[in-house]
Amino acid sequence: MIPLDEQIDADTLRGSDTDRQFRLIPSNGICSLVGDKWTVPVLWHLSHAENYRYRFSELKKEVGEITQRMLTLTLRNLEREGFVIRHYYPEVPPRVEYELTEVGHGALRALEPFNSWIQDNLNEVKANRQAYDQVEF
Repeated sequence: MIPLDEQIDADTLRGSDTDRQFRLIPSNGICSLVGDKWTVPVLWHLSHAENYRYRFSELKKEVGEITQRMLTLTLRNLEREGFVIRHYYPEVPPRVEYELTEVGHGALRALEPFNSWIQDNLNEVKANRQAYDQVEF
């Protein structure tokens, strides 16, 4: 087991395909990013963008209830991590478009099995929640 506070090299974790297994990876911010409320919906909508890009205003409409501030913060975080590329056009008014990188597409591909697991198990999880909530402690 790897101590949570130990710094490790990503290449150390790779191993061969036959050696790959689920391992706890020390906090690196990626799980927090992918686990927040807006990251996956933003990535998903960007993956379906016509010409693979969305203007900020179009993306905001597509995602729905997200505030302008939260969309800005989410896109900045995704850009910082290399999931998204920001294209700026110095026009009047300025135009900004966002596009998924290969890292962003890869993140969505990595989430597909988990999404399938959720679809397969959601009714059971809901039933477990309901049963738990009905028990008085």
